Formats: sequence, structure tokens, C-alpha cells
Amino acid sequence: MSIGEALAEARRQAGLTVTQVSDQTGIRETIIARIEGDDFSACGGELYVRGYIRSVARAVGADPEPLIWEYEAAQLELQAITDDADEPVTPAQARQRRLTGWIVPPVLALGVMGLYLAAFHFLVGWPPAISAAPADRAPSVSHHRGHGTQATPAPVPKTATPAVVAARALTPATAAAFGPAGAGQGDNPALAPLAIDANSATAWHTDWYTSAQFGNLYPGTGLLVDMGRPVTITAARITLGPAHGASLQLRVGATPALAGLPPVAHAANAGGVVHLRLTTSARGRYVLIWFTSLPPDPAGTFQASVHNLRLDGRS
Repeated sequence: MSIGEALAEARRQAGLTVTQVSDQTGIRETIIARIEGDDFSACGGELYVRGYIRSVARAVGADPEPLIWEYEAAQLELQAITDDADEPVTPAQARQRRLTGWIVPPVLALGVMGLYLAAFHFLVGWPPAISAAPADRAPSVSHHRGHGTQATPAPVPKTATPAVVAARALTPATAAAFGPAGAGQGDNPALAPLAIDANSATAWHTDWYTSAQFGNLYPGTGLLVDMGRPVTITAARITLGPAHGASLQLRVGATPALAGLPPVAHAANAGGVVHLRLTTSARGRYVLIWFTSLPPDPAGTFQASVHNLRLDGRS
């Protein structure tokens, strides 16, 4: 996918609208929409383009570095083609030429190798006998009476494996209801500590709403967990109510504000026990479970609950 297609797909996977990404990043909606269409002409220069790509990628939970690399490679290719061409070349044409350049040489190389192997098989038979010692060590030689000389490979030295710190269950310090206005402004703040008390019989739950989209009153609501110090999050286990239909994001960051908590994982049509394993670990002091859609409840309204939240990672 192109840069714009990758960002648009990540935004949809995160359950965000262009308006919500604009609110988080401070970038105008028209610019975000044009970036998703691979049109960077409204960004105001290459320096701004890189900054916009990074901001939008972090807001939707995508890794910005491959996208920046793609943009810079496209600019170099565009400049090279433009210098040689008699007429202007668009970024899309430059990207297509670069992709073709990456794909065609390996295909040609494989074809040549296939012809070589066919000729070799015709001339000397198949499979060819290969006997060679590795280049980085010479074989040791032992003599046996009546059997000539036999080469035996020298033992391969063992290499030390660096120690890896295993992930473990982390202990949160506090939990607070979180709304669009920030911490302490969400639903049922007095119940928030019940989500981290290690008791499956107690829970924090949202208010009830007339629709899954909060009766069109809010863009979302959530639970903010303060770890008390910066930690590395690798996975989460979130126990919801039995009904499916919740859409949620796991956000991790250094500041207790929606803009400072980029999405790192998400789930759609969720219910019961939700396991989220991060493809890339995230570090921060605050972890936010942000609901963007609510499941139905027995009363015919919509409400979400969180029981016995578990966060895994490293201190």
C-alpha cells in the first residue's frame, strides 16, 4: 500500500474518523484527507510532510518510520526521473517505477538461474556432488589403517545468547474514569478502582446510552490507568461483559490526555475476555482503555464494563 492507503487503513482499523484524528493531531481535516489520497501538496513543504506523517501515524497506531522512508525514497526517485524526463513526472508514476525496479531484477535473476540449472542437469546429471568445508574453519584430519584419510569437521563453538527480560503482570497504581474532557470527567468515576482490584466479581462500567455511539453525545469514553511510573506494555487482558459489540482501543503514553496517548492495539465487536498482544511494545506511564462503540445490555440500552484488568510488560 502507498503512504496514504496505509494511514487510511490504520485509521479505519483504529475506529477513528478523519475528524477525530484532526482533533488529536491539530492537523486540518482537509490536509489529512489529502494525505490519505497521497497528495502532499497542501502540507507546505517536505519538512512539514514528515511531521504530518509522523503525527497522523502515531494517532492511528501505525509505525511512522517505514512511511517516512517510503516518502523520502519517492522524493529521490521523483527527482531522478524528473531530471531525465522531458516532461513532469507525478509522485505516483515515480512510485510505480520504483516498485517495478524492485520486482523485475529479482525475477530476471531467477529466470537466468533456472536456465543455468537446467543446462547443468543436462550435462552432468542431478544432483551435483558437493563437498566443501566451511570457509571459516579447516577440517581436522584423522588417519585410519586400511581406509585412507577421512576429514571430520571441527566442533562448532557455542555462542552465548543474550538474556531477555520476560514480560510479567504489572501492578497499576490507580484507575480513573476518562472522558473527552480528560481524566476524572468520564462515566462513573467512583467505580473506576474496581476494574483493577483483582476481583472478577466487581467492575467499572460506563453510563448507559440509547445507542452504541453514546447517543451521539460523545466520541468515546474510557478508563485511565496510572502505572505510577513509566513501564513497557506488551499485552493486555480486558474482561468485558458477556455481550459482544464493543469497539475499543488500548492507548499508551506519557501524559494523561487523549492527544498524548496514541493507540497501540484495538478490538472490534468485542465481548467476554479480550486478549490484546502488541506487535510493538509501547512505553509510558498511562494506559487508556478507550471505547468508541458500546455493546447492548439486557435493558435494551448500551453499556460497557471492565472487570479485573491485567496488563503485562516490563518495568
